[in-house]
Amino acid sequence: MSQCRNSACAHLTAPLARFVAAFVVALGLLIATPAQAASLQQVSSWGSSGVPTYISMYIYVPDAVATDPPILVDAHYCGGTASGVFGESQGGGIIAAADKYGFIMVFPQTSQNCWDVSSKATQTHDGGGDSQAIAEMVKYTISKYNANANRVYATGTSSGAMMTELLLAVYPDVFKGGAEFSGVPAGCSNVFDGAGLCGEAAQTAQQWGDRVRAMYPGYSGYRPRVQLWHGTADGTINYQNQLEAVKEWTNILGLSSTPTTSTTLTFESHSWTHQSWTSSCGYTVLDEWSETNGPHGTDSNLNATYVIPFLALDQTGATDPEVAKCGTTGNSDGGVSPSDAGGSSGGDTGPSSSSSSSGSSSSSSSGSSSGSSGSSGSGSSSGKSGSSGASTGSSSGSTSSSGASTGSSSGSAGSSGASSGTSPSTSSSGSSSGGSATSSSSSSSGSSSSSGSNGGGSKGPTGGTSSSGSSQGSTGSSSGGSGSSSGQGTGGSGNADTSSGSSGSGCSMSPSHAPLNAGALMVAGLLGIALRSRRRQPE
Repeated sequence: MSQCRNSACAHLTAPLARFVAAFVVALGLLIATPAQAASLQQVSSWGSSGVPTYISMYIYVPDAVATDPPILVDAHYCGGTASGVFGESQGGGIIAAADKYGFIMVFPQTSQNCWDVSSKATQTHDGGGDSQAIAEMVKYTISKYNANANRVYATGTSSGAMMTELLLAVYPDVFKGGAEFSGVPAGCSNVFDGAGLCGEAAQTAQQWGDRVRAMYPGYSGYRPRVQLWHGTADGTINYQNQLEAVKEWTNILGLSSTPTTSTTLTFESHSWTHQSWTSSCGYTVLDEWSETNGPHGTDSNLNATYVIPFLALDQTGATDPEVAKCGTTGNSDGGVSPSDAGGSSGGDTGPSSSSSSSGSSSSSSSGSSSGSSGSSGSGSSSGKSGSSGASTGSSSGSTSSSGASTGSSSGSAGSSGASSGTSPSTSSSGSSSGGSATSSSSSSSGSSSSSGSNGGGSKGPTGGTSSSGSSQGSTGSSSGGSGSSSGQGTGGSGNADTSSGSSGSGCSMSPSHAPLNAGALMVAGLLGIALRSRRRQPE
């Protein structure tokens, strides 16, 4: 009896020992195999037929991709690479924002040193140039990753900034907004005259607008919002190009030459003049930043603090927040002349040295009023920076054909999502300016103020003063977007740009949970073998 028991024990012990040994090996594999983090990857086949073959595509897909993810195109500087601008974007906190909010980033790369922004092909919608190649990359990303075609944005520095403005001009049907650093107006070249202008003499706002409209003849739909950054002492791309870009985009967006708000503040320990223009429905659509004595590589290059909220990449949803608020026709130009928009046709819009703009809006629209853009009821404000609820201001009440007018306050960034950055204590609200357009709705004045608290993240600017005004309609509360920043790109002298930041290319991308799944399957299989072996043993 005892011998039988011992034999049975031996039959049981052998397979159990084998199982334990196999389990220990599997556990070791689990511990030894690290999770693969997302990284910059080259895409070999992205439907590049009919576009320049010297352009290649790289992509960054975060580990935790958002549902219906937005896309951000990030174009490099002259002499740069996809990995170089990826490193610069890491330093500015944009990659961290992609990881946090789940948007996908596309990094185009040209082997021609600089992007072609001046040829007829690249300045024409589907003309077969560099701009179309990037548009094709966006289409590929939408198809491959089920990304959101209604939420596509662009950014870039220097030559990449030139391409950013060009993409917004040539493909307004693809891009909802862009933020560029030290670029030129769309329609310029990357050859500069003695005055530092980009191959074109100073033109009126109308002339600039006409150049853009000629890039996509017959188009009269939505026009993307634009954020412009430039140093006033830029020795590579003259600051005058920033002033010309302001004239161009005020005309394209149907805005007055006079900004809705103008403030001075300190950001990244440097002095800035910040001007913003709101559309007739109260959304910030042109956001201009000038760094006093700033170099070509501004001290905010690819800094997420203001870029991410302005592009609303810190917000979820299938629809771009501006489109949700104003509609697809609320920001269309249709060839509006500056006089119709309430501004002059020429002249430079230089930076202001003091905080300004206050007043009341009484059924008058900022810029040109659109008969179809009015919405009824609510006023909302957009956050200026990465702060939890620090936005102020009152702006213009928009008018509509139905007679409903809304008053809404706007910050400079246009975001209303949760935030994790700090915001400036400055607040500004502006008067509506431009062509008068009466509304049949009654007005109720209301002003809003900001008192948000710091929510962490990257440090925003401090200082400045605030101006207030009353607005027609009701004011709403806002929360800013987030963004972390810990570095900036550097500019270079001459026509070559340099970048700081490490290369982001390298290991292949795989989900962080993949090794765990493989190990778990191994353990489960071994356990099943042991159990089947146990069933075959005699009692």
